[in-house]
Amino acid sequence: MKSLALALFATSSLLAAQSSPEADAAAKTVNRYCFSCHNQTVKSGGISLQGIKTTDVPGHAETWEKVLRKVRGVEMPPPGAPKPTPEAAKALVTFLDTELDRNSKANPSPGSPSIHRLNRAEYSNAIRDLLALDLDHSASLPADDSGYGFDNIGEVLTTSPLLMEKYMSTGRRVARLAVGTVKASAALERYTAGKGREALSSDALPISVRNGMALHRYFPLDADYSITVRVRGTPDPDRPPAKLDIRVDGARVELLDATVDPSEQNQATRLFEIRLPLKAGMHDIGAAFLEESSKAENGIVRRAFNGANAPAFSVGVEYIAIGGPFNAKGAGDTASRQRIFSCRPTTVQQEAPCARKILTPLARRAYRRPVQPGEIEPLMKLFAAGRKDGGSFDAGIETALRAILVSPSFLFRIEQSPKPGTIQPITELELASRLSFFLWSSIPDDELLTLASQNKLRPVLNQQVKRMIADPKANALVDNFAGQWLHMRNIPSWRPDPDKYPQFDENLRAAFQKETELFFRYIIREDRSVLDFISADYTFLNERLARHYGVKGVNGNYFRKVAIDPNERGGILSQGGVLMVTSYPTRTSPVLRGKWILDNILGSPPPPPPPDVPDLEDKAATSPSNLRAALEKHRSKAACASCHSRLDPLGFSLENYDAVGRYRKVEGGSPIDASGAMPNGTTVDGPGSLKQILMGRQDEFVDCLAEKLLTYALGRGLDHNDLPVVRQIRREAAVGESRFSALALAVVNSVPFQKRKSAGQ
Repeated sequence: MKSLALALFATSSLLAAQSSPEADAAAKTVNRYCFSCHNQTVKSGGISLQGIKTTDVPGHAETWEKVLRKVRGVEMPPPGAPKPTPEAAKALVTFLDTELDRNSKANPSPGSPSIHRLNRAEYSNAIRDLLALDLDHSASLPADDSGYGFDNIGEVLTTSPLLMEKYMSTGRRVARLAVGTVKASAALERYTAGKGREALSSDALPISVRNGMALHRYFPLDADYSITVRVRGTPDPDRPPAKLDIRVDGARVELLDATVDPSEQNQATRLFEIRLPLKAGMHDIGAAFLEESSKAENGIVRRAFNGANAPAFSVGVEYIAIGGPFNAKGAGDTASRQRIFSCRPTTVQQEAPCARKILTPLARRAYRRPVQPGEIEPLMKLFAAGRKDGGSFDAGIETALRAILVSPSFLFRIEQSPKPGTIQPITELELASRLSFFLWSSIPDDELLTLASQNKLRPVLNQQVKRMIADPKANALVDNFAGQWLHMRNIPSWRPDPDKYPQFDENLRAAFQKETELFFRYIIREDRSVLDFISADYTFLNERLARHYGVKGVNGNYFRKVAIDPNERGGILSQGGVLMVTSYPTRTSPVLRGKWILDNILGSPPPPPPPDVPDLEDKAATSPSNLRAALEKHRSKAACASCHSRLDPLGFSLENYDAVGRYRKVEGGSPIDASGAMPNGTTVDGPGSLKQILMGRQDEFVDCLAEKLLTYALGRGLDHNDLPVVRQIRREAAVGESRFSALALAVVNSVPFQKRKSAGQ
């Protein structure tokens, strides 16, 4: 046997003269269980191990990283093939992990991110923090392309002449609004709940009202404005009169009777309009119905407008329209003007020095670095031209500000490339920008910029990271990182079949979004362990969502933390939004859900299906049992088995949840079968069992989260050189009990985040 084994090793070329017991054992395992499929003749999966030695792991790091991931995830050997003992597999994983990480520390490769254009979210946040102007630019700027799961990847954020025209027109509009040089031309804008950043759901209103919406809007001038509320539905004449509560900045400005004439009971919609003076700047406008008019005579609270089991007589706000400005009185004293005008000239001689005093700090914040006198002079010339053409000091400042907003120093993040063949730490100013765009999706604040300008940031880096995570601007991690990692951005556009799921409505859609946002925000704010994403025994519910989930004792439209049964709910995998976007409009999809888990939880996405794979039979959609039978038939094909043996058991474990996230034990008179067997023989049966399996593979989950967080932080895709860094981030986070702050600190302190190599190296 010994001579036979030696002959096999020589054939596969896995051993060399210089070796070690660990390398020998690894070679023996690979040769026996991997080489028959992964050689130059067969080359399964496009991978050949022929000529690759365990005594030279660094020389073939990319291939060994693939082997490590497949063996650790129990994906290889495939089902039906001989498998190594758990001890042999663990020894191989440990050996490869150790050798690859050792090589990474000795020969770091931090990468060289490309020039990074600000994406749409970063642009909006930068305008907010630079000019105190919180606007939604989704209508004026095109959607950004995505790569590696995120839309902040430098190499896909391309620039075109059309895009630059959009930036110029948007910059012109922003500069006019911020400075207050807009023309007083009246217009009407309509806002519908859930559409655009400025339109907010009704949870922004007091808890004493229902069935409404609120919006956050910029009013350009001190003037009169109209607020028009469209109401849909007919009040019940046997209940208290429907009272429409209209509010500005949280204060009631009008309480209107929304009842209709008894002879017009079939009237479905009505318009209510008020006009009032408002100061220029941001204002919150809300409209909803008083709680009293949403109660029956016996005190039972009525269901939310357009909600499940809503009564025949139900009223709610459909949209709010803002008209104006009328009778404009001037630009007013807005937060933007306070931010911009640090001085006010009283003579012509004072104008140029004052303009320089205004433009220098604006350029410094916009460019994320100190500005040289030579950079200010062109802005001063533009100020002079704008002052002459516009006839006022403010017009000159607006012209210069427009130039700042279209400058490459504002629109692009450009880092110095080291000398060819070298690796160097990025500058502290570059580090400040990386840090702020990672945690805030925005420009550095004055504190961060000042520290970096004085080369004092690195000594206090950990304290700055914790400060920034505690800042409300860190909500950008929820909107931009979690929104893409968890596919939350798909929730607003998902359309479940109304015939199959009549209980689904827009209130439920908004609640799905809010639940996941609050859950992620809570983990960040309270610095919880990231393992809560899998194992949490709590979530955030309002009455509408609690009723959908079958959770009792939750009343009112506001969201609050609620303890739940961990066998039925808990963690992101049981949240309605995730379950909905991993289903089809007409049915659940164990394949989509299984793929989502492999990709977003375990970090081991399956390859795309072959182009000739047929669709499931139509009858698969008629019942869960037919779906399971169709998938079993599909999985019996050799070309499909290797992937579906991993996908299907994970997806079927969530089969208790229908396509809109409602928990069920029976469907169509038949009990739900949520069981399955993993490729390693482990059985899974229902969501509680799935959570236990995933917690047993928590290193893979934290690696997956670290990999996605590092991709997002760097704005580039990762390669095999980055995977040892990902594992190091996980180990460092474990020292901090895998809390979110520990994970973020490990990312920020990693070599790829702190350093870069020359382009093309």
